[in-house]
Amino acid sequence: MQRGGVRAILPAQMTALLVDDHPQLALEAFVARWPRPLPELPSPPWLEALRTLDAETPLPPPDDAVKAAVRGMLRTAGYKPSGRGKPSSEYLRGAEGGLPTINLAVDLGNVVSLHSGLPISVVDLDRLELPLRVRIANDDASFVFNASGQEIQLRGLPCLHDASGPCANAVKDAMRSKTHGATQRVLCLLWGAQAIAARGRAASAWHRELCERSGASVEPVG
Repeated sequence: MQRGGVRAILPAQMTALLVDDHPQLALEAFVARWPRPLPELPSPPWLEALRTLDAETPLPPPDDAVKAAVRGMLRTAGYKPSGRGKPSSEYLRGAEGGLPTINLAVDLGNVVSLHSGLPISVVDLDRLELPLRVRIANDDASFVFNASGQEIQLRGLPCLHDASGPCANAVKDAMRSKTHGATQRVLCLLWGAQAIAARGRAASAWHRELCERSGASVEPVG
């Protein structure tokens, strides 16, 4: 990842992502690519075993300090992370009946988010239009986040932007960037906080390991 507003020339295999300076955001990112579309990839038994809160993982369970750090990061530019606008990781930990099954890529991200307490976006990289940049959304920005057409207002929220505008963040991901039946390549973003940056790095490293274990190749983000 690069910080600031100047885009450098990077190797062809590396996805370029600019990250604007932010006093509290500690973003982790990588690309995962599977050899076949996600619907053709079954969920392995070891992944099913990680869906519960009491599963053994390399991460210590998240506590109130993790929750406070993530919410504090999101408040930096005026966003209010509460109610329906709370971080996605909090929804996962409060889900009744355990984690929902979506597809292999999303399920892997949800498992890591569940056990780390950190929000993770998993979006279809081939649906995005370059250039890619993480910055605070404009005051009037919004996007549709579900098939019912519901919108989230993004004022003050750090978001992934492509050429068409904001498309993912620590609360919701846009419908236009979500995985679908032909997805093979995803961009994974962990929305961590500087106060717990080491936890974010450990969680993202575990996420990469799980992707590789499931048969994906993992590529760096520049």
